[in-house]
Amino acid sequence: MQLYPLFLRTVPPALLFSVALNAAQAPAINPDPADLSGLGRRQPRAPAPAPVPDPRHISNGWNIPSEGYADQPYIVQTDDGAWLCAITTGTGHEGSSGQHVVSMRSTNQGRTWEAIVPIEPADGPEASYAILLKVPGGRVYAFYNHNTDRVKEVKYETKGSTKRVDSLGHYVFKYTDDHGRTWSRQRHEVSVREFATDRNNVYGGKLRFFWNVGRPLILGDAAILVLHKVGAMGAGFFAQSEGAFLKSKNILTERDPAKITFETLPDGDVGLRAPAGGGRIAEEQSLVALSDGSLYCVYRTVDGWPANAYSRDGGHTWTPAAYMTYTLGGSRVKHPRAANFVWKCANGKFLYWFHNHGGPFIAQMAADASGASGNPYNDRNPAWLMAGTERDTPQGRVIEWSQPEILLYDDDPYIRMSYPDLVEQGGKLFITETQKNVGRVHEIPRALADGLFNQAANRTVARAGLALDLPKGHPPAATAKMPKLPDFNVRDAKRPDYGAADTRAGFSLDLWFMLPSAAPGQALLDSRDASGRGVLLATTKGNAVRLTLNDGRTESAWECDATMLKPGKVQHLVVTVDGGPKIITFIVDGVLSDGGDERQFGWGRFSPHLRAPNGADKVKIATSVSSLRIYQRALHTSEAVGNFQAGQ
Repeated sequence: MQLYPLFLRTVPPALLFSVALNAAQAPAINPDPADLSGLGRRQPRAPAPAPVPDPRHISNGWNIPSEGYADQPYIVQTDDGAWLCAITTGTGHEGSSGQHVVSMRSTNQGRTWEAIVPIEPADGPEASYAILLKVPGGRVYAFYNHNTDRVKEVKYETKGSTKRVDSLGHYVFKYTDDHGRTWSRQRHEVSVREFATDRNNVYGGKLRFFWNVGRPLILGDAAILVLHKVGAMGAGFFAQSEGAFLKSKNILTERDPAKITFETLPDGDVGLRAPAGGGRIAEEQSLVALSDGSLYCVYRTVDGWPANAYSRDGGHTWTPAAYMTYTLGGSRVKHPRAANFVWKCANGKFLYWFHNHGGPFIAQMAADASGASGNPYNDRNPAWLMAGTERDTPQGRVIEWSQPEILLYDDDPYIRMSYPDLVEQGGKLFITETQKNVGRVHEIPRALADGLFNQAANRTVARAGLALDLPKGHPPAATAKMPKLPDFNVRDAKRPDYGAADTRAGFSLDLWFMLPSAAPGQALLDSRDASGRGVLLATTKGNAVRLTLNDGRTESAWECDATMLKPGKVQHLVVTVDGGPKIITFIVDGVLSDGGDERQFGWGRFSPHLRAPNGADKVKIATSVSSLRIYQRALHTSEAVGNFQAGQ
């Protein structure tokens, strides 16, 4: 397995993130140095592309080796100081014959990896979706699906069948006592109690469908594993699913694998399902423990919102499933049919990975067999992150969530990233992800993580990149000198073809205002010149405000969610134009627009061909605006929230 070279680059402070170093993977070059052209001369190697100057771009991660298909790169830290990664791989696509689970070690936090070690061979039955559990004493267990009976085909719940057999069979484990250098020859089966969903499948429970992506959890003297039971195969591949848990009270201390016992939870024969009235899908449960011993579980649905539940008795019983909200009784978090994981960090707070769009549009996609409405599995780019903090309630502790930040993205909106894992070491946070053919490790920028963790307490006005500051208490004049906005797209004189260079720059508009009415067409800010070049921020129908960007060649626009503006009320607005992922966000009174029930997306993309939306030398300011700040960089969400909280 070829290990690609690493390149380090210092991110300029004028760009989106003030992060010292970024690592990027270069693609493989021609491995044959003797390759000659037709003229008998050595063909020059193409220079490796420069790293993208934005740590959030997925190409800046460090590659995790695979055999082609790469899924679920999950990591534990071994007692000898290495990272041990398990990954599902194969030479075909997802679900192909030959799919199996492997592991590999890294001693430099994922920058390079030792040789792949098969946990199961490629020529054996399909083995898939391994998760790792390290117990006291250093032993590491790998749990995964195993098609032990070599089933070749399974029936759908209605008509038809599929030859994909990677989510069925037996739940098994192997273990390593040498930190992943070798694995036990014998595999051991985990006994899983039958649920109603098993008995009611097309095989009457004689063949069971399931898989696992959830990280195991150590709770006191027990370990809890997560299992996603499938009751039917059909539309969307998994047509019915629910969550179950396997609790072992002796795996942390028992050395004889044959004596390890497991209890299937929750009590009864029904697992964690979607909230009442929701769809049939409730899967990929992710589990964490709270400081009072409660368990918190979040999982995906096809309803457009993730579901969550709490257990106060170690997983035996759970609160009724509910859609996840930012705060108690607050607005619902939006998410498609994709992995959404939660992790507990060393500081006692939580991080949550999701994709920040959805709503009823996802349910419509799932119900539309023709696919005309879209695919509920799509749009996993960008990946968003938010932080959680425990709060007390009479029933026990719960988690409330910050406003989200963009964590990772690719320039191609069709690229999907998912199945992350979080590693915390030496005060740094790392995250893995995969696009199914490339898995990577990324260091999370410290400023982004700290901003999320401290967002609720942030009452400081951001100063970096501030180019125009007209503070409250001194109503701005009707016009002000307009700062020069950064170029998003420039000619690159260093390129042989003098083509474009993407600066990854951005800017933010921050203003306090009070609208006299809901009438559309009220220009809050207008820097356009006679040709239309510049920036316009104006009200639209439905109590929204729209940003229009024009460089004389290209025009892009997006608006906040309807009804967010409240005429007669003093409000705060931050509009950020982020030239990394090419996304416009609106944060109104400290809340990021997510589309609500009216739109699938509350954030929107602008053209990658947009240059600089600079127009007139002066910006016109409405009398309804009482404060204006213009930043020559993209503010983090946490900074925008801080600006709001500082001005309240």
